[in-house]
Amino acid sequence: MFFFCLIGLGSNLGNRELLLNQAVECLRVHPQMRVVGKSSWRETSPIGGPSQQSPYLNGAALLETSLSPEEMLVALQEIETQLGRTRRQRWDARTIDLDILLYDQRVLDTPTLVVPHPRMAWRRFVLEPAAEIAGSMLHPTTGWTVSRLLENLDTASPYVAITGSIGVGKTQLAARLAEETGANLIVEQLDQPRLEAFYAEPSGQAWDMELEFLQQRTALLSSDSDCWIEPGQLVLSDFWYDQSPAFASVWLPREKQEAFRDLWQRSRSRVVRPKLIVLLECEADELHRRVARRGRPFERGLSKEQLQRIALAIAQQATAPDEGPLLRLNNDDTEVAFAEALAAIKAMR
Repeated sequence: MFFFCLIGLGSNLGNRELLLNQAVECLRVHPQMRVVGKSSWRETSPIGGPSQQSPYLNGAALLETSLSPEEMLVALQEIETQLGRTRRQRWDARTIDLDILLYDQRVLDTPTLVVPHPRMAWRRFVLEPAAEIAGSMLHPTTGWTVSRLLENLDTASPYVAITGSIGVGKTQLAARLAEETGANLIVEQLDQPRLEAFYAEPSGQAWDMELEFLQQRTALLSSDSDCWIEPGQLVLSDFWYDQSPAFASVWLPREKQEAFRDLWQRSRSRVVRPKLIVLLECEADELHRRVARRGRPFERGLSKEQLQRIALAIAQQATAPDEGPLLRLNNDDTEVAFAEALAAIKAMR
């Protein structure tokens, strides 16, 4: 049986064009691969990693293969080694880089291989050459074609929404990214007395509380808000509009959840959708410690189980069909999460 496999290629050391052409030739002569299409090469700036790197040449190749995804990975690594690739640190300069972007409609997440490529959905240097040769190929976790992912980069507002459970570090990351990039920062406003009343009696206060948050988020992200006055200016928010039904599913009784989702759906058409969703996650014990450390009296009663339920509900909403590109980050190490998020923002340009 044969499968279609989309490969990303890149080089920023040595004779880049020669190395990329040699890599394609290695793919072409492999007995279990057939090169169906090859993109043109594009020069791009390096994203992440050590400073002072040379520009990359990037491209894509579409293959038909009988190899499994794991066998394909081994074959690509053998070609990289043959062409002089050495592995030192992440995002380092390299003679040749061959990545599996898509393997038919397969979704894999193992210690050695993640398919689709976990960052392809917002990387312009990946999507432009990929769309040239495989625009109709489906990205299975977003449900969007490669062409639609590229169109999202070209047409969506330059807006990144950061979401996650209570206490995961959304506001800190958003503020740091805004300072680094000069973005317009939108911060969700907390009404402490209302939250105190809510946490004291969630069952009696949940509907009003969630409705207030929905109304505030709608006003902040409305398409006629002042946030979007400067064309092309990056906007960051420490919340995501579509986290609203996720929180509601945790706090509202089941008989009220459908009514809330109806309100959310009706308001949703009025807000600007993000170009990228950043989902922050961390271990439950660490999440519980962070909530305790920030010292908000009204949050003292939050249990680890409640925080886990919120995190799971938001993750389920963020991975729902048609939500768009999603960057999932473990925020146990805040420096790594910041570097990943910053690289993602740069890669969309």
